[in-house]
Amino acid sequence: MREKGRASGEWRTSAMANEVARSLRKNRTGAERELWSRFRELKQAGFKFRQQAPIDRFIVDFVCFAKRLIVEVDGATHGTESETLQDSDRQQYLVQQGFRVVRFLNDDVFRNVDGVMDTIIQELKTPTPSPSPQGGGV
Repeated sequence: MREKGRASGEWRTSAMANEVARSLRKNRTGAERELWSRFRELKQAGFKFRQQAPIDRFIVDFVCFAKRLIVEVDGATHGTESETLQDSDRQQYLVQQGFRVVRFLNDDVFRNVDGVMDTIIQELKTPTPSPSPQGGGV
């Protein structure tokens, strides 16, 4: 879906990935809508986030490419054993690609959006890791 060009460092995205991401943006959860509205504050501070963005074979809820930070908002389905395993594999892959991943439950966003935003701001202040020379992540 989305690959990083080895020589040029450019991102290439397939049309199918873009369509899936567009559909997900139109059908966001309430927690995703709430968090997205709060990201306007971060944009004013110079942090640009994209929502439902394709990265390789995955589509992440929110990403700040400049800071290599992914924010995931998990609903009730993420509590099953198979979903937990898939999330773990997905997160491990994204970390190997040089991203940091923070996860929140929908309930976290609804009950304590200020605390969620404080955590995200702290992550944005953390120095961005450099990928290894072999391209294997941090």
